[in-house]
Amino acid sequence: MKYKAITAIAALLALPMSAQAGPDDDKLVINGEIEMVTKTAAPAHLQDAMDEVMSGWHFRSDETQAMEADDFDNPGMVFVEKALGAWETAEGSEGKSCADCHGAVEDMAGVKATYPKWNEEAGGVRTLQMQMNACRTERMGAEAWKYDAGAAIEMEAMLSSVSRGMPVNVAIDGPAQATWEKGKELYYTRTGQLDLSCASCHEENYGNMIRADHLSQGQINGFPTYRLKNAKLNGVHSRFKGCIRDTRAETYSPGSDEFVALELYVTSRGNGLSVEGPSVRN
Repeated sequence: MKYKAITAIAALLALPMSAQAGPDDDKLVINGEIEMVTKTAAPAHLQDAMDEVMSGWHFRSDETQAMEADDFDNPGMVFVEKALGAWETAEGSEGKSCADCHGAVEDMAGVKATYPKWNEEAGGVRTLQMQMNACRTERMGAEAWKYDAGAAIEMEAMLSSVSRGMPVNVAIDGPAQATWEKGKELYYTRTGQLDLSCASCHEENYGNMIRADHLSQGQINGFPTYRLKNAKLNGVHSRFKGCIRDTRAETYSPGSDEFVALELYVTSRGNGLSVEGPSVRN
């Protein structure tokens, strides 16, 4: 009976994939002035798999696309406003704020585009949220934020917002290469009762429909993203967790080594696309 149930689920997932609903050719310009690169040639390390990379924005409805194009309509910007206050607020035993070390938020333009990245002092790859928490614990004497939640995801959204329009450009060579290779292996490994990998949906079936949703390439240049489904900001590790859970597999935790590696690899698949977060998705 258990085998039959699994087979039935797999069949339900497979049937809608025959429906075609390809990406559109619309142009994304935020607030009428920030021109976004949402389609571009695939980076060299991806050219054996696809010729062009596309933002998930192209796979959404006109109504959802329009929400992202105007900050007054983008519900993710409410959380950016909250983070602006936190940026100026002193915390911890050192009595410092983010602004005390880094200056104005606008001075952080371009930072989001390079993360995850190798950190020599830490001896490993750090995501932007990991770097933020290192600042809090090592420089401010404050408690670390919970990963992909609350203040952490709001601050990442704010740092992304000041980099919008700048090209994603994460380094995958040198000391970061081993982590990138680990992430690539995770991306292509089939898991769970449904025997699916990231590539099964986002490389082999993007543009198709699954359970009334439109499969994108799974690019993460728009994260953090405001999802209409759960009406909140979502981090990429939380989205990884949800995808793996959907394959009926045991998943990893946000901030784990596995998800750090997967974030580096998946981010690199979108090198050349514009930083877009906080984006709006279904």
